[in-house]
Amino acid sequence: MTKPNYQNAKFMLSIANLDQLPLDQGIEIAFVGRSNAGKSSVLNKLTQHTQLARVSKTPGRTQLINLFDLTHNRRIADLPGYGYAKVPADIKKQWQKLLDAYLRSRDCLQGLILVMDIRHPLKEFDKDMLNWCTECHLPIHILLNKADKLTPGAAKKTLLETSKAIATYPNTITLQTFSAVKGTGLDELKRKLDEWYSITAFQVHAQVQKG
Repeated sequence: MTKPNYQNAKFMLSIANLDQLPLDQGIEIAFVGRSNAGKSSVLNKLTQHTQLARVSKTPGRTQLINLFDLTHNRRIADLPGYGYAKVPADIKKQWQKLLDAYLRSRDCLQGLILVMDIRHPLKEFDKDMLNWCTECHLPIHILLNKADKLTPGAAKKTLLETSKAIATYPNTITLQTFSAVKGTGLDELKRKLDEWYSITAFQVHAQVQKG
């Protein structure tokens, strides 16, 4: 199967409940991160669409799961972010329930891209995501974003420290530094995504044929 052309990403739909999701077929890869970690900027850099994922500090934009179509029944899922002090606790609980249900029930989900601010890695939400994915046996690829805010030496130090901190988790976790501003690390991210999108290519073909 040909590699995805991420510039072909197109918005599909936004969902607030799992029953609104498309058929559980093909391959989905999800992106998630705390507010202000730069998740939307990462998606825009990946797809070369400046407005594919809106860059905003408005909490309301993060309440839904947004799906983007690539090709050959492959999708990107933009998951809700957390960390807004002004968001009521009951809304945060709703987001957590939606996210937990999605991670546990979505069979076509092949991996999670966890975006962190390299200056503030492994916050409470990040650790929650690592634990969730451990329970769901999902691989994670961590993007230590905003590497342009640090010197190369400081960025490398944070990468090593984060690598040591996640070594105790039993599921597969990889990580890299990234800069959505400069595009540093973009090729490495694409290689990881290409790997995940091709890992069950034969299943995707069979599912498409059934459909």
